[in-house]
Amino acid sequence: MTVHRVAVLALDGVTPLDLAIPAQIFTARPETRYEMTLCALDAKVATTAGFALVADGGLEQVRTADTVVVPGFEPLLPLPDAVLGALAEARDRGRRVVSICTGAFALAAAGVLNGLHATTHWRHVDELERGFPAVTVDRDVLYVDEGDVLTSAGVCCGIDLCLHIVRRDLGAEVANEIARGLVAAPHRDGGQAQFVPAPVAVAGEASLSATREWALHRLDEALTLRVLARHAGLSQRTFMRRFGEETGTTPLRWLLGARLGRARELLESTDRSVDQVARDCGLGTAANLRLHFRRALDTTPTAYRRAFTRSASRGPARPPADPRSDRERPPRR
Repeated sequence: MTVHRVAVLALDGVTPLDLAIPAQIFTARPETRYEMTLCALDAKVATTAGFALVADGGLEQVRTADTVVVPGFEPLLPLPDAVLGALAEARDRGRRVVSICTGAFALAAAGVLNGLHATTHWRHVDELERGFPAVTVDRDVLYVDEGDVLTSAGVCCGIDLCLHIVRRDLGAEVANEIARGLVAAPHRDGGQAQFVPAPVAVAGEASLSATREWALHRLDEALTLRVLARHAGLSQRTFMRRFGEETGTTPLRWLLGARLGRARELLESTDRSVDQVARDCGLGTAANLRLHFRRALDTTPTAYRRAFTRSASRGPARPPADPRSDRERPPRR
């Protein structure tokens, strides 16, 4: 399996949780063969939590990496010219460049985001928009995929983005396995709202996670809004409101994403026909499955199977020459 080098660039004032996300997800595993190196301008890096980190690599490893990830940091600007130059060079050489949270400010300062859509922590979207008018800031998404340049919103959205990258590289089965190890949601659509009004259940109200888990084991059944609300013991209106408060999306949109994720796993790991996969994931017909694959992934089930049944032997893929040919673009807000 081809080694795919990931450089996680820790800037002075790095946020430890932002840094831990790519370090954990891109650590070497038998099924991925990512090779992750913690890099910095200087060997010792201060964090926002008051302790320091020691980096194994420098900017040379950033320049030679296949993927460069910049976690969030504070204060945001200015940054050393050497750092900006290394990020710009990585972009110019066609490498994949990624930011988590306020790491987007480093990419923007290096010119990497010019002419592209991007996002950052919701507290800083106004600042990013004012400071970098050449960047189109998507304010209410978890992450933005522009092919070989990807940005995420605040902190834990970095988990969604990094798992999305693994899914692009190696398919849904590997990404879901890593997610299970992290006890994280295997897939959240990048177009979901990054700021959820009530991210945890309030006193006296139980989470709907049990209903979502129940539904995941019955994706091949007719799961209407009425069925889901009845399982939760709520009226449809209350269920819709609570579901949006907990997940930032609608029940039916969540269900479609879960069914597409299941379809991807079945295409990767079984030899079932496209018709059978469509039935097993709850999308009914092969034509319906093809329609949603084309809308969400800009590919067909057959092409997806052909690509990702080979991925286990070839290792993580580099970004395609045409970034529109192999990506899930979150809907614009």
